[in-house]
Amino acid sequence: QVQLVESGGGLVQPGGSLRLSCAASGFIFTDYTMTWYRQAPEKERELVAVVTSAGITRYTDSVKGRFTISRDNYRNMVDLQMNSLEPEDTGVYYCSRGFGHAWGQGTQVTVSS
Repeated sequence: QVQLVESGGGLVQPGGSLRLSCAASGFIFTDYTMTWYRQAPEKERELVAVVTSAGITRYTDSVKGRFTISRDNYRNMVDLQMNSLEPEDTGVYYCSRGFGHAWGQGTQVTVSS
């Protein structure tokens, strides 16, 4: 079955960095666009970053220039490098196959001094 397992969240000060990873299994990884979403407290889940099977990337405006999504088609993994973190980046980050067709369990990111 499809499995997505996120890791790498934690507590970081404003201006700091974190790298999230998502290990995928149970499907042909190279066939799918992969995405990262986040959900802040009392807010709806929002799309943060996209990487297509061809490696084309897209970002929501609020993270452009700060976040980088990448994929490793040999290890079936998709990462999200987050730099210059802001308190507004706080939330649970989810890896997804496609645009919400399958979800991981999420990993908490907290940006606070």
